[in-house]
Amino acid sequence: MHDPQPREETRMSAPGENLKIDGARLWASLMEMAEIGPGVAGGNNRQTLTDADAEGRALFAKWCDAAGMSMGVDTMGSMFARREGTDPDALPVYVGSHLDTQPTGGKYDGVLGVLGGLEIIRTLDDMGVKTRRPIVVVNWTNEEGTRFAPAMLASGVFAGQHDLDWAYAREDAEGKRFGDELERIGWKGEEEVGARRMHALFELHIEQGPILEAEDKEIGVVTHGQGLWWLEIRLIGKESHTGSTPMNMRVNAGLGMARITEAVHRIAMEHQPDAVGAVGQANVYPNSRNVIPGRAVFTVDIRSPEQAKLDAMREKVEAEAERIATELGLGLEIEPVGHFDPVTFDAGCVGLVRAAAERLGYSHRDIVSGAGHDACWVAGVAPTAMVMCPCKDGLSHNEAEEITQDWATKGADVLLHAVIEAAEVVS
Repeated sequence: MHDPQPREETRMSAPGENLKIDGARLWASLMEMAEIGPGVAGGNNRQTLTDADAEGRALFAKWCDAAGMSMGVDTMGSMFARREGTDPDALPVYVGSHLDTQPTGGKYDGVLGVLGGLEIIRTLDDMGVKTRRPIVVVNWTNEEGTRFAPAMLASGVFAGQHDLDWAYAREDAEGKRFGDELERIGWKGEEEVGARRMHALFELHIEQGPILEAEDKEIGVVTHGQGLWWLEIRLIGKESHTGSTPMNMRVNAGLGMARITEAVHRIAMEHQPDAVGAVGQANVYPNSRNVIPGRAVFTVDIRSPEQAKLDAMREKVEAEAERIATELGLGLEIEPVGHFDPVTFDAGCVGLVRAAAERLGYSHRDIVSGAGHDACWVAGVAPTAMVMCPCKDGLSHNEAEEITQDWATKGADVLLHAVIEAAEVVS
């Protein structure tokens, strides 16, 4: 990807260590956004394509308009707020994350990346700094994947991993279709998904794990992202009375789910280091206290940054599920409902993040992202990197998720320096 070089402008040297964002303003924006879709325990419930999501989008759009940015929206509802560069033909540098949350989510997961990107624009405006390349702040639709599976849905369509019509047909637990709900909240744009070309993309995110805090590091320089398989397993047994059915005559789908859950944990432990696995979403039917479950539906989540290890874990999980189902006389169906391969982020972009942390004097370490992010899909179509800041006790996807203003500020400072290096400050 090459674009024209300017003839009259000269690129300035790397930004000085005194160039920093307004941490208090960023924090105030995070707190104001958190007022939309409040949770029941201090966090947020701003699930994708809900009325709360629409309200959060409107607030972000208002802030972008106040910053003099133009807004584009694609047919998956992703929002792209653009600050012009001095060279309108140059490929833009993108920065952002997502505003949707888990049902019992925190105030920072994803939101920090979007509002950190907005804060970069505000800071550049305050200081009168111009860049050759435009800078675009993005809010990707449905990163969480809680209401509409899979996760990172819009960025997946953008990167060519999913078909648009398939995405529109995704249904929530009430049978509502993604495409219909996007229309309902008024955020279905007209721009073709994936038509945008990027010079680079940077995403700021909380770690969602305990490593940075435990090692007293302020910045995580993300070099890789874990690959993932979500396997939905359906077990079919026979409903019967818990009190009057002899133990040796039961066909217990709940027991099968329990044994497979234990097997997933054991398989992950057998593939250490750099492998994790668990059953998160689980349901038994008819879910009555005195009925042996006749059906169990649950999702296995396995992850590793190593492709061979990820593939081996999936093979072992499926083999163990088949063995357990056969032993218990259960019917078995396994359907992959989410997947992405391990990601190696762009060395040049990662280098800009690392250099920014060093220039600013912030303690840092290389780190592998344990969670999936929109940057993982975008890495397939553009040079991409991520910045992480610590979160208290490594807790995320929980209303008790917490970070400090200092952590948020330093993460956004590093983001600022990496982004404007890529966007090329000009005099």
